[in-house]
This record gives sequence, C-alpha cells and structure tokens, in this order.
Amino acid sequence: MLDGKRLLITGVLTRKSIAFAVAREAQLSGAQVLLTGFGRTRRMTERAATRLPEPPDVLELDVNSESDLAGLAGEIDQRWSGLDGVLHAIAFAPQDAIGGKFLETPAESAMEAFRTSAYSYQALARHLAPLMEAGGSVVGLDFDASVAWPAYDWMGVSKAALEAVNRYLARELGPRGIRANLVSAGPIASPAAGGIPGFDGLSGTWAKAAPLGWDCDDPTSVARAICFLLSDWSEAISGELIHVDGGAHAVARVSPPQAGSNGIAPEPLPAETGSVRT
Repeated sequence: MLDGKRLLITGVLTRKSIAFAVAREAQLSGAQVLLTGFGRTRRMTERAATRLPEPPDVLELDVNSESDLAGLAGEIDQRWSGLDGVLHAIAFAPQDAIGGKFLETPAESAMEAFRTSAYSYQALARHLAPLMEAGGSVVGLDFDASVAWPAYDWMGVSKAALEAVNRYLARELGPRGIRANLVSAGPIASPAAGGIPGFDGLSGTWAKAAPLGWDCDDPTSVARAICFLLSDWSEAISGELIHVDGGAHAVARVSPPQAGSNGIAPEPLPAETGSVRT
C-alpha cells in the first residue's frame, strides 16, 4: 500500500507512541521513513528508532522554529528530492493550561498550546508542500474536540483549532494534489497521554462505551488508518476527520456531573471580567 513512499513521521518518543506504530506499519507496507526529534527528547526518539524494522534517521525539529522547519525541508530535499507524506503528531500545553485550570489559564499559556498543537500543523505543511510536486498527503493526530472533556481544557481548545486548520489546509493544498486529513484516535496509553490529568479514568470507561470495544494499549488500528490516509487509496479524501475509537464517538456517554473542568463549581466572575471590550 505504501511501497516506495517517502514519509516523514513526527511525534515518536517511545515504542508506545502512536507515531511509532505508524512508522512500523508504514515500513512493513514498503515505505521509506524519516523521524524527527527535538532537544533532550531526541535521544528517546533515537532509541525508539532502533526498534523499528529498518531503523531510520532522526532529524532535529522544533516545530515552532521557522529555521528548523526550513532546514528540515532542505534536508529531506537533499536526501530524497521530494516527499510523499507527513504525519503531524505534535501537541503540547503548559501545565497551567490543563488539569482543571481553564478559567485561570493566562493568555500566554493558551497561545503556546495553540501554536504548538494547531498552528504547527499549518507550518509543517507549508514548509513541506513544495516537496510534494506530484501530490501527497498530510495527516494529523487529533482527539475528539466536539465536547469539553474534564481537565483537557486549552488542549481541547487547541484540538478544535487543529480541526479548523485541517479544513483550510485541504482548501489551500488541494489544487496542488495534496490531501489534508485528521485521525481522531481513542485514548492510547502513550507518553503524551501520561501528561493528561484524568487519563486513567477516561481510558477505563472508553472500552465500555465503544461498541467495538477499545484497547488503550494497542495503537495498531490507529496506525493502519493513518497509513491508509498516507496511501494513494485515499486519493479522493481531504478535509476529513476520521474517528478510530471503536465507535465511541457515535454513542452517548454518561459521565459524572462536572460543574467545572475539575469537577468543582467555578468562582463567580467579577462583573467587569465578563464585560465586552470594543
């Protein structure tokens, strides 16, 4: 399905990362793969890379750095003279932007979450699209942003923004033959999930809610859906959000009442705080 495809995979930290499963399935399907790493965590990515069927190189990337993005595009062009697809599996929110602090989060932290988790999808696509002269595929990892999850807070807002960015990328890149799609995965016990307060409770109830069931320890189904979107078999799909969550998104889920994101009723706002500035 991916024979001969040249793919860039971001977001690999350990063997438990969804992105690691994508790189593994892509290689097993015949793709050439490059990974990216950043700063101190790059060493973790390099260790994980050795466990893939064909250990790939790891390129440095701070997705918020225009110089890093330009350098990444240049390195890929030098190695491969082009690119067929990329996975954006990057998200971050400061600790004061998640965990039930929605009303207390300062603007700077909310903007940092947005830039790293949503704007970076556009930035990565913008720099790599010129390498996809024969068309290609841009895929991003999402988590259901249609509802307000307890403790997810500004990461949830950023995921909602990511979904909007995806639609605009589909519009802008379509004339070049480049597709843009998201995969909304059910909860996976990955390194990223470990930083989300309340993840254990969410993952514990997901399997019961999902009509098909759900294994939080196995990202293979998510990886295979992403590989499909990176392949030519998805040639007429763009601007789409595909749920790979055992069907949980399609059915009602009953959860304990939540007055606020941390289950505590928020303090009343001062009158001037809620005023509209013109």
